[in-house]
Amino acid sequence: MESIAHTEDYDFLYAQIAARIEKQIKQNLLKPGDKLPSVRMLSQEQGISMSTAYKAYVELENLGLIEARTKSGYYVKYLPARFTSVPETKPPLKKVKQASVAEMIAMVYRNMSEDSVLQLSRSSPPLSLIPLAKLSKSMMESIRNSPSGNITYENPQGNIALRKQVAKNAFNWGGNITEDDVITTQGCLEALIFCLRALTKPGDTIAIESPTYFGIFNVMLSLDLKVLEIPVNPDTGLDLEYLERAMNEVPVKVCLFVTNFSNPIGVCMPDERKQQLVRLLAEKQVPLIEDDIYGEIYFGKSRPRTCKSYDNDGWVILCSSVSKSIAPGYRVGWCVPGRFKEQVLNIKMMHSIASATPTQAAIGHFFETGRYDLHMRHLRKALYTQCLRYTQAIATHFPAGTKISRPQGGYALWVELDKKVNAFELYQLAIEQSISIAPGQIFSVDGRFTNFIRISFGLAFDEVVEESFKVLGKLVNGLIS
Repeated sequence: MESIAHTEDYDFLYAQIAARIEKQIKQNLLKPGDKLPSVRMLSQEQGISMSTAYKAYVELENLGLIEARTKSGYYVKYLPARFTSVPETKPPLKKVKQASVAEMIAMVYRNMSEDSVLQLSRSSPPLSLIPLAKLSKSMMESIRNSPSGNITYENPQGNIALRKQVAKNAFNWGGNITEDDVITTQGCLEALIFCLRALTKPGDTIAIESPTYFGIFNVMLSLDLKVLEIPVNPDTGLDLEYLERAMNEVPVKVCLFVTNFSNPIGVCMPDERKQQLVRLLAEKQVPLIEDDIYGEIYFGKSRPRTCKSYDNDGWVILCSSVSKSIAPGYRVGWCVPGRFKEQVLNIKMMHSIASATPTQAAIGHFFETGRYDLHMRHLRKALYTQCLRYTQAIATHFPAGTKISRPQGGYALWVELDKKVNAFELYQLAIEQSISIAPGQIFSVDGRFTNFIRISFGLAFDEVVEESFKVLGKLVNGLIS
């Protein structure tokens, strides 16, 4: 987990003070229950104003690290000792397998759409974090600015204003592209599908991460593709050494990886590892489809680079969308296909001819006006706070020995439970209590993550969410005993 020192507010003195206290708490120098200096004492010790000292404590309180007790002062609330261990990795079976968990995935998807169920399984922004009014304003303004009112067919490659903004925004991830390099799609998943259809034929083998987003398994099944799973290290991301050995034994046609905040673990591959991956695949002339849908949801000080930023030969195809950052329902995505542009564009024209004009134009306008940058600063801060609060709630209410990932961005916590726990059984028990979680089995084609669950922290932490963790903790205890 990144510290306050890496957030965008670090330039402020109060954030620097808060970051130092946070570090002491996470290093267990300040323990749960320890009393902190009063606001006046902190002001005197640090040579800062009382207002700055108070703001530092408010920041820590908002993150769930400390608590204010009436007429008593501030106390440490964080419980790091309960979750110092991260979940273990499990090497996949060394053979290619077809996807085989469709039934469980279908059940999880069905429950994701039920309003009566608390959605701890859905990795997307809730309505409370979506800038609805500003989005609506961009929609209306883009319609007024269009001679046709945005009702005509769009350019097959995509809305020019949107593509210009995607190219401009590429500077943040180290890219140097133009609007002519971008193809728009109906969301990121469609971008992935177009790329896979352009680069593969039935029976080909695709290398993916393990664990990985379960939605991709149905895609592989529908395209009749085989899957080779590559383990993910919770600190360094994709196991490149395993990948290289596997590619020497199995004819891999394409790789599809999430290098920034992989779902469900949330790890960001270090830059040197990204460079190593790009070199490896370029040498073997194996295309990399890089799913960067979570790249903008970072908790650090700056947006991480992509593999595409190190791609000099066009072997990397970058795919992304605004589904996790602005508006899931708008279905606006894109890809930067490099040397495979014509193949991908041909697939798009065969599949849908063009993407929806109004939503593309609205998102392009939303970027152009600066509304996107303002919104993302708010979203990242809110999700970082919720990540800490969810982590603390799991540590408080789940049995001792529970292991929790420390995501550097994204929406998900990967939780390892006692080996006696069957995650799918826990999922079914939780649904009976109107709580939806994602069982670990659906994140691998062979269902090996039987005692893991994914918890998404998109929902604002409140009393209802807190109560749901109490319920889940009791259910887990019941499965252990």
